[in-house]
Amino acid sequence: MPLVISTSLNAGNGPHTEILKANGFEHRPAPVDADIYNDENALISVLDGSQAVIAGSEPYTPKVLAASPQLRAICRSGVGFDAIDLKACDDAGIVVTTTPGVNHHAVAEHTIALLMGAARGFPDLDQRVRTGRWDRIPRPRVMGSTLGIVGLGRIGRALATRAVGLGMNVLAFEPFPNKEFVEQWKIELAELDDLLSRSDYVSLHCPMSAETHHLMNAERIGKMKRGSVLLNTARGLLIDETALYDALKSGQLRAAGLDVFEEEPLPTDSPLIELSNILLSGHVAGLDNESHHDTFTMCAETIIDLFNGGWPAECVQNLKSVSDWKWSKA
Repeated sequence: MPLVISTSLNAGNGPHTEILKANGFEHRPAPVDADIYNDENALISVLDGSQAVIAGSEPYTPKVLAASPQLRAICRSGVGFDAIDLKACDDAGIVVTTTPGVNHHAVAEHTIALLMGAARGFPDLDQRVRTGRWDRIPRPRVMGSTLGIVGLGRIGRALATRAVGLGMNVLAFEPFPNKEFVEQWKIELAELDDLLSRSDYVSLHCPMSAETHHLMNAERIGKMKRGSVLLNTARGLLIDETALYDALKSGQLRAAGLDVFEEEPLPTDSPLIELSNILLSGHVAGLDNESHHDTFTMCAETIIDLFNGGWPAECVQNLKSVSDWKWSKA
């Protein structure tokens, strides 16, 4: 009976459990106290004996993969896979998959929540009331302002439609835009620096890569309109958090909203925590009831498909030159 381990957050329960069981798999969630994000040995221990993993954002390094020779598939419950060493997976013949198309509405809604919260002065307003400070501070209206979206994939497009519905003007930086979508929703395409200088709100929706690491550094944040707001529900390493902190302290940025961080979980001694003009959440933007169900259903079905000799190409992110992959190494 093949063993599937779930390391993804909130994967203890869900449709995948019954789907896997009905198809002859054993499923076991990782222990909640295992420090799989920071300790390679802890992750190696959790993966012991498993042939597939429903993964979160924990790092799959060459050491972890070398110590897990039985592993055949890493099924990421989401669309980001920057924590997985693809070359090492290629070398080991391990398939890496994602779950495209199931959480873009959830991420878009969460981004709007961060945008509106930051726009209206949270968490500062909440903190003031809790300490007896009854201050009334006017802030800019969202309707009529400009949102710059960096990356116009599924999530960026879902955000754009919502922003248009709020009466916002939308700019987008996207090297390979869906032109029909852009024309339909009257989105203006712009180069990145132009977008930064013209936007009241900038939201990041691009993948993490060597080229986008610290995309928003001190120089680029300095190009943003003074008093604007930076939002990130994509990947933490897109932002240099030291530069972000300095910009929030100096007033270069009015506020920020972050769901992802350079180090996760965010350390409790992070200087970002002391700021009252930043909204924080713990990498949950893509998680609502519907996306939870659909994501874990897709993970289970992908594992079953691979085990039965299928190849869900729309989900597979590596082994691009392989045509004869088999679950069994024999």
